[in-house]
Amino acid sequence: MFDISFAQILVIALVALIVIGPERLPRVARAIGLMLGRVRRYANDFKQEINREIELDELKRIQEDVASSARNLEASLRAEMKATEDVFADTLEEARAALPTEATPAETTKPEDPARVSAA
Repeated sequence: MFDISFAQILVIALVALIVIGPERLPRVARAIGLMLGRVRRYANDFKQEINREIELDELKRIQEDVASSARNLEASLRAEMKATEDVFADTLEEARAALPTEATPAETTKPEDPARVSAA
């Protein structure tokens, strides 16, 4: 976190011992330790929040990519279905045109009712 060597820490401790005094130094050191702990926690919480936001942004981007791919796939499938329907419609028209005009499938002879055939 800070670039402080052991010698610099030792000098700071000696100055603190002289300025603060031996009877108040443990309380001050404890208070400084607690404050540093809080600062570290706040820094870690901040880092975690930033990481969560970054991950959320990445997930949103991935979601948009997947949605875009799904839309493209849907569009291509609709185009293929339309082309297939057109081919089937053309084939049906050709088949209807090839049928004789006087006989339609509904007018073809129907099989007789088996009950009427056995009664005769």
